[in-house]
Amino acid sequence: MNQSDYKIQRGYRLDYRQDGVYLQVLSEKDWKYPINLSDVLYYINSKRIKGYDVLVIEEAVKRRDGQFHKIAEMQEEVKLDAVVKVRISPDKMSATIHITPPDGGRMLSFEEVMNILKYEKVVYGINVKLLHDLCRNPAYNKEIVIAEGKTPINGKNGHIDYHFEITKDRTPKILEDGRVNFRELNLIENVHAGDILATITPPVKGIDGMNVMGQKVPAISGKPVIPPKGKNVVVSEDGLILSAAIDGQVVIADKKINVLPFYEVVGNVDSSTGNINFIGNVFVRGNVLTGFTIEAGGTVEVQGVVEGAFIKAGGDIVLRRGMQGGNKGTLIAGKSITARYIENSNISAVEDIRCEVIMHSTVKCGGILELGGKKGLIVGGSAKVGREIHAKVIGSYMETITELEVGMDPIYRERYKALKEELEEFERNILKAEQAISLLTKLEAVNRLDDKKRYLLEKSINTKEYFTEKLKDYQNELEFVEKKLEEEGYGKIKASEVIYPGTRITIGTSMMLVKNPIQFVTLYRDQGDIKIRPYEK
Repeated sequence: MNQSDYKIQRGYRLDYRQDGVYLQVLSEKDWKYPINLSDVLYYINSKRIKGYDVLVIEEAVKRRDGQFHKIAEMQEEVKLDAVVKVRISPDKMSATIHITPPDGGRMLSFEEVMNILKYEKVVYGINVKLLHDLCRNPAYNKEIVIAEGKTPINGKNGHIDYHFEITKDRTPKILEDGRVNFRELNLIENVHAGDILATITPPVKGIDGMNVMGQKVPAISGKPVIPPKGKNVVVSEDGLILSAAIDGQVVIADKKINVLPFYEVVGNVDSSTGNINFIGNVFVRGNVLTGFTIEAGGTVEVQGVVEGAFIKAGGDIVLRRGMQGGNKGTLIAGKSITARYIENSNISAVEDIRCEVIMHSTVKCGGILELGGKKGLIVGGSAKVGREIHAKVIGSYMETITELEVGMDPIYRERYKALKEELEEFERNILKAEQAISLLTKLEAVNRLDDKKRYLLEKSINTKEYFTEKLKDYQNELEFVEKKLEEEGYGKIKASEVIYPGTRITIGTSMMLVKNPIQFVTLYRDQGDIKIRPYEK
């Protein structure tokens, strides 16, 4: 494209003749775009034409007839070099150049354009290669991006990874047979001291950018996470790990992680809570319904009534009212049991049991069974107690069978029974092994022992050795248990009011059946017999 072509790209051009300067404004046929008088005048002024006739120019623009109109007397043409205009984006992250073609002059050099950019304060991100190319092969009348800034890279906020379920799915499980299990809802999240509850990922700093004017564009850095430390939670020195300080239930309250040593049920233990399995203490404000289970590593306390449920505690069991077990209810305490009443239930405590009324239940405890309060009654069922039974009334006037055993810890008594059964089984296995060894040894003596029988001989010898060792261990334990039972065979049964007929008494290895009511008595063992003396506190 030559210079004359550039001149008509405006829709008008000048022609320098001997008799003057002429203006041609192209017709709408040759130049379809509008032509503005002010643009024409600006161009004429830039060419430094002297003494031009404005009215002629105005008429030429108005007519647009493509004819040449003399606007000034003859004068020498002023040649114009290319013009480079720089435009900076509002955010200063890019700059463009617009090159107006030269009019009789030349294209600017690379150094000249660089000076223009510098004058406009564009100093960063300049595409030098592109600029060199443009100065050699110009692209006129176009907006060309010549410089780009460096976009800042924002950082990332820190975040928390929880190592427990922060929301519990209360949807009951569907069993293989299609039934719905409303008991195993697993609403409690048990943790042990030292368990990692959450880890924190630190924030990532942002990387600052730079605009085309060489100014820093700050990045947004990630925000740190404040460790959500609640009760009984410890934070590592670097602040990135949260761990449980105690055994308990992990919960989120007030946006903080807490480990609670107790689990509280505001209402009943039923299908809304499911079975409860908790490492610490459990407190139930309502009732425990039939068929549901509570297992706790600590104490279990129930303010309402326990029905035919199963409760097992590593510590105490405290029933503020009582238990109506319906022959299904079970209490097992690693320490003691306290209740107002127990009916038709099976209860066991390593230490003591304290109650006002126990009716038709199976009772075991290693310490003292104390029936106090207004009634102080035990009737029906059985009670096996390690040390003493204290009651007001034992049995009933209807001679209800009531079996009481004291002086032997039921744990040792049951272990004694189990040991005896195991020893008999060991002796039977040893006898079988000896018989097999005898028979196979005879076959070996006459060279009639094949590989299969030889393997059987080795197995029989190993079996005999194994059960012989187990027999020795169990015999030693049996001697220990027998000694404990003999030492503890001196318990007492105290009744501050009456023991009714139908009551069967066992103290140690001595037994007695109460045939007539006896009042205000203490029963004890002496010289192998059960004897009676006045009631003593």
